[in-house]
Amino acid sequence: MLDITAQINVLADRVHALRPTHPRLLMAISGAPASGKSTLAGELVRRLRLQKCPAEVVPMDGFHLDNAVLDARGLRARKGAPETFDAAGFVAMVRRLKAPGEVVVPLFDRARDIAIAGAQVIPHDCPVVVVEGNYLLFDEGPWSALAPLWDLSVRVDVPMDELRGRLIQRWLSHGLSRAAAIRRAESNDIPNAQRVIDRALPAEIHFPPRTTP
Repeated sequence: MLDITAQINVLADRVHALRPTHPRLLMAISGAPASGKSTLAGELVRRLRLQKCPAEVVPMDGFHLDNAVLDARGLRARKGAPETFDAAGFVAMVRRLKAPGEVVVPLFDRARDIAIAGAQVIPHDCPVVVVEGNYLLFDEGPWSALAPLWDLSVRVDVPMDELRGRLIQRWLSHGLSRAAAIRRAESNDIPNAQRVIDRALPAEIHFPPRTTP
């Protein structure tokens, strides 16, 4: 596993530098599927809490459209693509997070493959919110409306050949055969990853793979 300690150090230092001028600091961690966004966000929040800075992670995945909606739109096989999320609802939620105040957000239950409404509460006095997801710095509407809302933006880049291996392994870990895992990754996940890469907006902090920031 890649050591992300140096990345956490960079991000934690930047958060502490920005906090005095931001009643609530809103950070985006963006990247392709399987790039390590969730791990980076979780470890950063753990570090901040150890440093006596309250912080919460808000994953974008809580805004997945329900499978019944995807079926009705003929999009079930493309689940995870930009058009399979409630993008406008997500943008509205991020705008609410910009101001201090309690915000209730949904979370995605991967085991049951459904979004759960009202599953997480961001307290009114939470000073740092780390949002992680594929399309936080994405140059297609309505996602592109997010870019000016971030107080700090981070992009994690991983080469496509490595992403492919990670995405196949993700399906293998769900019990699929290797052939089925490759089909799932190549038919949906890898095209989504390429779309994220091709339409990426600039980030203030950019972490290439296997480098020390």
